[in-house]
Amino acid sequence: MKLATIRVNGTTRAVRIDDDKAVDLGENDLVTFLRHSDWAARAANADGEMYEGALDYAPVVVAPEKVVCVGLNYRTHILEMGRELPSHPTLFSKFARALVGAYDDVTLPAASTQMDWEAELGVVIGAEVRHADTEQARAAIAGYTVLNDVTARDWQYRTTQWDQGKTFEATTPIGPWLVTADDSAVSAQGLSLTCEVDGDTVQKADTGDLVFDPVALVAYLSEIITLVPGDVIATGTPGGVGHARKPARYLQDGSLLVTRIEGIGETRNTCRRETR
Repeated sequence: MKLATIRVNGTTRAVRIDDDKAVDLGENDLVTFLRHSDWAARAANADGEMYEGALDYAPVVVAPEKVVCVGLNYRTHILEMGRELPSHPTLFSKFARALVGAYDDVTLPAASTQMDWEAELGVVIGAEVRHADTEQARAAIAGYTVLNDVTARDWQYRTTQWDQGKTFEATTPIGPWLVTADDSAVSAQGLSLTCEVDGDTVQKADTGDLVFDPVALVAYLSEIITLVPGDVIATGTPGGVGHARKPARYLQDGSLLVTRIEGIGETRNTCRRETR
């Protein structure tokens, strides 16, 4: 199944996406919907109001309690940089105000001149979980989505802590939907992930190359803190980011940023420079 949050008449609604229409799930957003312990059955059996035509996608999770991000998590990229594979995940966080919808504009903040792309597989939690073993961690995953961790490099590297460069407001597209973990489209070992900027393919990888896969990340994070429905884990980006190029390349006002994951979908966002 594909589940999403769409904007309708000045509010939002949680929906199931069926080809060219959406079926209302009875809640204002997907985070609220996922708090039902039987959300999967409710979604499969929903027969609420139908929305047809062009849909206005909000962030797939409008106000998650947590957005946890992972750095340095693709084997090929780590090894090509001459680094050793990490023994533990590198973690940082992002605030909900950083998120935008799959087709919304991405804000290039006036304070930064080095906004970079980072295509990522997003994991959405569907059940509360703490101290999870492998099977509990797998069962806690509601599904997968597309995310781009657009990053202000000039702010990220001001200190050894990355958060300030990672969570500028309205910079992180996510969506357009989550594909539930039981869907055959995402059951393969690896999925092709690509990022395009103004028609140029700048990143291409396979999610099977992750050092710490989604299940391992859920288990690890659940040792630190309780994960709850609607939480997002951004699993890391492969090589090809603009900051590492020579010369460096960054997103510009008007740049078209397309992030695509096989079996899930794509985000397509125009970058717009912030005006004050």
